[in-house]
Amino acid sequence: MSKQATEMLKGTLEGIVLAVLASRPAYGYEITAWLREQGFTDIAEGTVYALLVRIEQRGLVDVEKVPSEKGPPRKVYSVNIQGREYLEEFWRTWSFLADRLEKLRQEGE
Repeated sequence: MSKQATEMLKGTLEGIVLAVLASRPAYGYEITAWLREQGFTDIAEGTVYALLVRIEQRGLVDVEKVPSEKGPPRKVYSVNIQGREYLEEFWRTWSFLADRLEKLRQEGE
C-alpha cells in the first residue's frame, strides 16, 4: 500500500471498523483478518486494537467478554445506537467528499 493510501486509510479506518461491526459483532483479530482479506494488507493488529479502545471509550460500541478456547476471554465489539448514528454521519460525509472529488476529477479531464 502506498504512503498516500496509508494516510487516507488512517482518516477513514474508524468508519470502516464501525461498518464492519454494524454488520456483525467481532473481536479485534477477526476485524484485522477481514480487513487484510479485503486488501488492506498493511494494517497492523495494534492499529485496530488501539482504534477499538478509542471507540469503546467514546461510547460507540458495546463490549462483551466471551470465553476463548485459547487464553483469556475475548472482547467482542458490536455497534450500539450512538455508534450507528456516528456511522450514518460518516457515510453522509463520505458521500459528500466522494461526490465533490469525482466532480473535481471530471473537471480536470
